[in-house]
Amino acid sequence: MMIQIDDVVISSDILTEKFFCNLEACHGACCIEGDAGAPVEESEVAELEKVLPVVWDDLSPEAQAIIRKQGVVYTDRDGDLVTSIVNDKDCVFTCHDENGCCYCAIEKAYREGKCQFYKPLSCHLYPIRIGKYGPYQAVNYHRWDVCKAATVMGRLKGTAVYQFLKEPLIRKFGEAWYKELEACEKAMEEQYGHF
Repeated sequence: MMIQIDDVVISSDILTEKFFCNLEACHGACCIEGDAGAPVEESEVAELEKVLPVVWDDLSPEAQAIIRKQGVVYTDRDGDLVTSIVNDKDCVFTCHDENGCCYCAIEKAYREGKCQFYKPLSCHLYPIRIGKYGPYQAVNYHRWDVCKAATVMGRLKGTAVYQFLKEPLIRKFGEAWYKELEACEKAMEEQYGHF
């Protein structure tokens, strides 16, 4: 089922499916798995370049070499602008802590008050992906095996995908839009029962 708010078409599974990141289980695999970097909006390229000096020392030597060679982004085989990657999988902005858990160097710098850019919106929104559906923006839930622990944790906590991603959804669409999304979820629950 699809829901529409303004020019945004939303897959209802972001309201019904449960999700809550479990970094202890997945160790941040979404930053280092896959065959392309994270989708980047054109307007974010300058932000990535601006934050580069702040995070440079947290990046691996391999990531630094890739950035020197091709920059912070590239166009993938589908024609999409994405973050540069190391070894055909790891985002160049990926770092590891002492427990082997991956994290985003940009998000770390943001949380430490060293920059104003949180991280690319596509990363902040994951597992939601924004696409095009004719003249509309399409909001879809992307299922990936590396996030199985997050679906289990989401069910345990009773947290829907859209609830877990409240902050980035507001960042993308605004507070009023998010309140309408909550109202849609309530209406669906009244119509179809608890899910």
